[in-house]
Parts: sequence; C-alpha cells; structure tokens
Amino acid sequence: MKLLFVAAFALFVLSTFDHADSSAYDKIVAHSRIRARKEGPNVCALQQVMGTKKKYFSTCRNWYQGAICGKKATVLYECCPGYMKLEGMRGCPAVAPIDHVYGTLGLVKATSTQKYSDISKLRPEIEGPGSYTFFAPSNEAWENLDEVSHKQNKNPESFSAHFHNKHSVCEQQALHVVTVNCARIIYGNQVATNGVVHVIDRVISAVGNTIQDTIEVDDDLTTLSDLAQNAGLLEKLGMPGHYTLFAPTNEAFDKLGSDVLERLQSDKEVLKALLNFHLLGSIQCSEAIIAGSSYETLEGNNIEIGCDGESLTVNGIKMVLKKDVVTTNGVIHFIDQVLMPDSAKQVMELVGQSQSTFGDMVSELGLSAAMRPEAEYTLLAPLNVAFTDEVMSMDQRLLKVILENHILKNKIVLGQLYNGQRVETIGGKYLRVFIYRTAVCIENSCLVRGSKEGSNGALHLMKTLLKPAEKTMFEILTENGGFKIFLSLMEAAGLTDLLKQEGDFTLFAPSDKAFTGLSERDLDLLKSDINALRSILLYHINNGIFIGGGLETGVTNLLKSIQGSNIKVLSANKTMLVNSVQIPESDIMATNGVIHFVNHVLYPGDLPVGSQDLLTLLRRIITYRQLKYISGFKYQEIPLTFMTPEMSRVTSVIQGEPTITKVTRVIEGQPSVTKVTRVIEGQPSVTKVTRVIEGQPSITKVTRVVSGNIFSLELESQRIFINERRTPGRRVLGKTNPAFVTNAV
Repeated sequence: MKLLFVAAFALFVLSTFDHADSSAYDKIVAHSRIRARKEGPNVCALQQVMGTKKKYFSTCRNWYQGAICGKKATVLYECCPGYMKLEGMRGCPAVAPIDHVYGTLGLVKATSTQKYSDISKLRPEIEGPGSYTFFAPSNEAWENLDEVSHKQNKNPESFSAHFHNKHSVCEQQALHVVTVNCARIIYGNQVATNGVVHVIDRVISAVGNTIQDTIEVDDDLTTLSDLAQNAGLLEKLGMPGHYTLFAPTNEAFDKLGSDVLERLQSDKEVLKALLNFHLLGSIQCSEAIIAGSSYETLEGNNIEIGCDGESLTVNGIKMVLKKDVVTTNGVIHFIDQVLMPDSAKQVMELVGQSQSTFGDMVSELGLSAAMRPEAEYTLLAPLNVAFTDEVMSMDQRLLKVILENHILKNKIVLGQLYNGQRVETIGGKYLRVFIYRTAVCIENSCLVRGSKEGSNGALHLMKTLLKPAEKTMFEILTENGGFKIFLSLMEAAGLTDLLKQEGDFTLFAPSDKAFTGLSERDLDLLKSDINALRSILLYHINNGIFIGGGLETGVTNLLKSIQGSNIKVLSANKTMLVNSVQIPESDIMATNGVIHFVNHVLYPGDLPVGSQDLLTLLRRIITYRQLKYISGFKYQEIPLTFMTPEMSRVTSVIQGEPTITKVTRVIEGQPSVTKVTRVIEGQPSVTKVTRVIEGQPSITKVTRVVSGNIFSLELESQRIFINERRTPGRRVLGKTNPAFVTNAV
C-alpha cells in the first residue's frame, strides 16, 4: 500500500525544476566559472568554510573578503555540474554520462540516497519512464540525522518528500544560493534520462501545516497567536503565500512589560504594524543567508537579516532561538526579542544613539514628562555633536527654552514640510521651513537623513541647534556695532526701511572692515550719486532666504540680487564663499531674513564704472575682482518696488467722558500738508483724528487753545481734515488754509 502511495505521488511531480530556480542556479554556476577560468574548461570556484564541510558559490563581497558569515573560507576548484575530469587533461573537458535518476544518484555521489531508494522500494519508479525531479540529500546530510529521524526518513512516505511537488515543497532563491524546504542545493541540474537530480545539504520532510497552524499549537507562541488574532492577521497566516515570520516567543513579549503590551493592544493599527514588521513577503531560509542583506517587511520598513557563523541575526543581533520551521506557506524563525518598528513607538522612543544627548536633556529638564500620551509632537533632534561644552554649561532654564524650540506641537512628517511653512513649538514660537534642491532646513539648521514616524509623532535629525529669529536685520546690525558705515550708506540711499520691513531676504552685510581706509570725503563721494550707491548696496541683498546648509555643496549657486545681477555662492568643506570672498560668519537669522557677514564690499561683475574718481575709490575697497571702466556710464535708477509703504496711524487719547464733534472738510485743488497743535486745559477728553489727503501736499499749521491742562498733538495731514473734540459749550469750526491759523476757546 505504501509503495502504491509513493508511485502515485511520484507521478504527480512537476516535469522540471521551476524555471526561475533553474535560471538562478545557472547564474550561480556562470559566476563560478568566471572566477575559475584560469583553472581550465568547465571548472567552478567554490568557498569552503574552514572547520566544516560546507561549500558555497559565494557572493562577490564574500569572495573578496574571504569569509562566509564572518568565518574564514578557503577556495576550492571543482568540476562544474555535468562535467568530469579526464586523466592528463586540464580542467574538466568531459561531459558526464546521462543515466536514469537512480543511476544519476551514483554519479553525483549521493550513494546514501541511492541506498535508501532501494530500501524504500522507490528504485523501480526512478529507473522507469517518466519525468522526475529528485532532491537527493548528500551523504553528509544523512550522517547528520539523529537516530530517530534517520529511521523515520527511511520509510517510503517520508522519503517521497524529496520529489518536487508544488503543494509540499517550498522553493527559495537568493543571490548565489537556492534552497528547497530550507535545504540548500549544493549540486544542481544534473540531467537524467527521466528527469533531473539536485543534491541538497539536508534531509527534508513532507510539510502539511500552515504558519497559522504552527503558531496556534506551539506553547511558546501563545501570546503571538492572541495578538495576531486581535489584529486580524491570524487568518492571513493560514492562506497560501510565501512568507517568513520572525516569531517572538512568550518570553520575548514579557520583556516589553505590561504597560507597553497594554498600549499596543489598545490600538489595533499599531498592533497590526508591529506584527507586520515581523513578516516578510518572501521566504528567507537560514541556509540562503551568507551575508547581511536588507529586506522589506509587510509593515513597509526594512530589517537586516544576516549571519554570524551558524547563527542567524536580525538587525545585527543574535536573537534566533530556532530557525527554518518550514510550513506550506513559508518558514518560521523563533526569536527571543520583539522587533519594534518606528510606527509602533511613542515619539520619545524614536530617539536614537546619534541623538541620545538630546533625549537625555529633554528627559532631565522635564519636557518629556510634560508631553501628553494622547497628543502628537515632532522632535527636531540635534545630533550629539551639537551639544558642545559651551551648550552643556548653560543655565538650565535657558537650555530648557532652547530645547522647547526643538519640539513642535503637531506631528509633521518629512513629506508634509513645504517652503515658507511656519511651524509652532511647544514654547509658542514659530519656526520657518526652507526647501532647497538638496536640503530641507528649519531656521538655521538643516535636516539629516534619517527622519522617523512614530505612533504619536515624528522625529527629524538636525545638524545643529536651532536659533529662532527674534530681531530684524536692522536691529541685529545696529546691536552688533560693527556695521555703522553700511547702515549710514543704507540711510543715505533711503534703504534703511528695507532692513526693518517684513520679508524674506538674504543679506551679505559688509562690516566696517570692508571700508577700511575710507575718509569722510570718500564716503561723501559714495553718497553723492544715489543711483550708484543703491546699485552697490542692493547687490548685497537678494529675495529669498538662503542659509549655508541649504546650498548644494561643491557647485556654484547663483542668487539673483535685488540690483539684478547674480551673486555667486559656493559652499564646500564647511566654508562659504560669496564671489570668491570668504564669509567669516553665516546664518544669523533675522525675522525678515538671514544675514551673512562679509569683510569685503561686493560689486556686480557685469556693471561698469563711469566716473574716474569713483573707480579709484572702489578699487581701494574691491580687490577681489577687476572693475570695468566706461567713460560717461550712468547708473540706472532702480525702482523701489520691493519696499513696503509705511502705514501711519495717529491716535490721541484724552482722559474724561468725551463728547464727539466730527468735522469733515473736502478741499479741492492742490492739497496741503496740515500741521495741527492743540493745547487743552482741564480734564482732557478722547479725541480721534482721521485725515485722508490725495495729491501732492503743502504745509499748513493750525493751533488751538482750550483753557485747562495742556495736551498737544501734532499731525501730518492730507486732503480731507477731520477734527473731533469735546467742548463744554459752543463749537468753533474754522476752515484750514495755507496760513498759520489760531482758534481760541
């Protein structure tokens, strides 16, 4: 009866080995031939792990490292599959004879398998007509079996698993390694008259259980089974597919602690992400892993699977307790740790080793304790190198304020950041986001690769500590004290308000050192031609905020100045150059832009000079480039469209209970500028003055005298003059005129 079962089973096998696997094995052999081409025709090069009988067609990396799974390996040269040596001839010039499957087992030196084929009465089948694929365990594979397994695998039913059957055999191909039911093919594609033989490195058994079946009945995986059921994933593990499950044992989950387990179970999506992080959409047997490789999990992020000697590693850690539990829909490796994906972590758990100082300081200063578990946050975590001795010696209250600038109120992942965005910190300050060709920056600091997303927040790695802007460009330069000449020239050019107004500008500010040697007479010469002065000053300013870390390194970045010509900025080797001039201090953030200090005056390369006196002066302060002289050249007027008109509001406040008198006067013709002086005695009242004047104004001065305490208000007027006041008795209204008028009450 058993023999009839084997015969029926054998007739059901596929006619050839899977084309993909055959092709993969052929590529392995082709690579091996290339490495051994100096040894003669049809010779293959292999690596054998020292101290073992294991031989591999290895990867390029392992070949040049001379090691497999961290263990020293020696090089062997053997005949490639299907070829033989001939005495006195170089290489392997002869083709091996073709026989039926049973005879081929002898040719490939799988004599133990040949013997057990006799014992299991399988020999007649594999000698007869048909098209079979036979996975023949090597002699060493049989020797490695324990006595009980040895006896079990001699019977026909278990031995039939070595026929290829798509319902009971899991095939895997990896770079330079092909496995069947996690048994490595060590000698493949040996053609027979009635099929093909592949020699494998272990004895395989028939497989009947799914991954779901296995974890439901294993006493070490009860917690995993319950969690998979709660997450709605258990049934999926019972469906057809090709999976690798890294299955944490009950003890592994116990290590997390009850609080963490409760948090995970309370959020089904987080729990699902956690379990999917342990699951691959491909079969990865231990024998196929001969070097560390990254694999994408069903959660979406990657884990690294590697090896250390005989041990399988996950993310570089030896955590596999039992490996290669083969099922009908994949393979299971038991592990003693839970793999925690970022998507299942709280935001503070995202902090890694390179930002550990930030994490420690946030905890020590009480900021992490104040973060509510149900709220979402974003950590802008500076690297450890940002916390210098100077920073660590700061007053803790000041350091706490600085760190508050690195925690945002909401969860903002990398893909949600955009140029011009303003993000709020837990301290109530707003930070600006800048997007460049090769960088994303927030204020003065740029992001480093390695952003993470957790269950209640996100983390971005920052190069340096953030320094949010608090003052305008004008305030920064004034308080610095080293830019007096530049500020005086800006005032002479009528451009001071540009440094005060709202906007996004980049200023290359020339220090007083840039004007060394100039006399008051020289400065007067600069100020004498306002168009020339504006052209020079506005060449130092451009629209948009460009910080050093945001510039593409190693190439020239062209920034268009407000004057119109390009500024050439180069960032390389932690040095920033503008028009080949070194910038001694960069990235001083202002509320209306960023300032880079320079010790030179910049001048457009395409702009000539038309005055000999000005040329002589400029050559004294601009030494990094040649200036072009064109006699009579006149600087063009630059429209000040970039300047924001200043809006003025005048409000006079007079104490007491007011009565309101409103006078509206419309003046035709050429309007005037009216100056009003009001003197009021007694308890003042609230007076509101609104004036709208169109056209070119002239000046008129009006004086009013009211008995009581004195209160005066001077106003710049326009075309329509409105006067509101409180009087105890009669009202006096007078028309304005260009003359000086006095109204007395």
